[in-house]
Amino acid sequence: MKDAKPDDASGLPAVLSHGMGMDAVAPSWPTLTLDEVAGLLRRYPQAGAVTRLGWHSPRPFSSACVADTDSGPLFIKRLLREIRSVGELMDEHRFMAHLRTNGLAVSEVLSAGDGNTAVADGGWSYEVQRLGQGVDRYRDATSWTPFLSCVDAAAAGRELALLHLAARGYDAPARSTRLLASGFTLLNAEQPQEVLERIQTYIGQRPALTDYLASRDWRADVSRVLLPFHARLSPLLHGLAPLWTHNDWHASNLLWQAEPAPAAVRTVLDFGLADRTCAVYDLANAIERNLIEWLALPMASGDQRHLVHIDQLDAMLDAYEAVAPLSALGTAALPALLPLVHIEFALSELAYFHGVQRSAENAALAYDTYFLGHAAWFDSDAGRYLLDHLQRRCERKTDTRES
Repeated sequence: MKDAKPDDASGLPAVLSHGMGMDAVAPSWPTLTLDEVAGLLRRYPQAGAVTRLGWHSPRPFSSACVADTDSGPLFIKRLLREIRSVGELMDEHRFMAHLRTNGLAVSEVLSAGDGNTAVADGGWSYEVQRLGQGVDRYRDATSWTPFLSCVDAAAAGRELALLHLAARGYDAPARSTRLLASGFTLLNAEQPQEVLERIQTYIGQRPALTDYLASRDWRADVSRVLLPFHARLSPLLHGLAPLWTHNDWHASNLLWQAEPAPAAVRTVLDFGLADRTCAVYDLANAIERNLIEWLALPMASGDQRHLVHIDQLDAMLDAYEAVAPLSALGTAALPALLPLVHIEFALSELAYFHGVQRSAENAALAYDTYFLGHAAWFDSDAGRYLLDHLQRRCERKTDTRES
């Protein structure tokens, strides 16, 4: 299907979306309207009537807004059903409920009149949440942009550790989502041939990937770019305990303590990529999302190390480990996993861009710049600088244990 365009007849101001670069673009999906939200909330007895729509999210893969209602402000999100079915949204909500029960501050998801926490209407799936506590200080920040300070990085690291502790005991199987999904299934194999076989199966289950990659020698690309990194990871795989994790840990998915109080996370948002992976996978994702300025790299001449935020990295990891110390194996696995942590999301994003959005340009970016390019960057001077720093942290931790 082709990109749907915002409804100019709605009378709403133009809403721009994050693009694949630094510039804002027209959204791929229609902006939520007051009439649409009013009709949706009639299915939610706890919601009350909507009075106005406020902020509209710039996130590119869905349409979302904050709605003022008789029961207080609500967050409304609408996705194409090809991206998330009602059942797939409820997978996220069950994990969120487990975290809330175990003391983590996450948004309350409302139930519709039929008891489900998501509803379908036509080609769309919807969810409704109460607005979480805290200030949305990063709401316009894209992924791959850093924290504002090391203090914020530390607060995010501490909260991620608390999430991992709260997630313990949640034993639901891995999700079966096909589009825009982050998982740890392709890498979690010791032999390179098995990785290639898993990728082949993954592609075969997604017709859009099968079609796009028919003209690409993806096996040669994976063998050349990804498998050398996998060789460093494979000896460590057996010790990584499965855990349900967030998998999209960016400053913009957190609500923050109001300034000038000390930086702290008040609410954790957006569990759209949550799945059964492991704690080190989630930490590697947090590094990849926040601490490397990927969008600025192509424009940087000369040394790119200033686009890798080592000070924030140390602040985030130190705060994480003060709450949930990593094992020696987990510490060693972090630099081994980091160059590869993006690959499942990159492939699922490629399937979205080629099969849903029908964008040749974005599909090529997803494959060449993201799937292959992000891994290849770790063989650059700046990439090795980051991995060497993580390796030295691992060695210091080993020396401390032995002394």
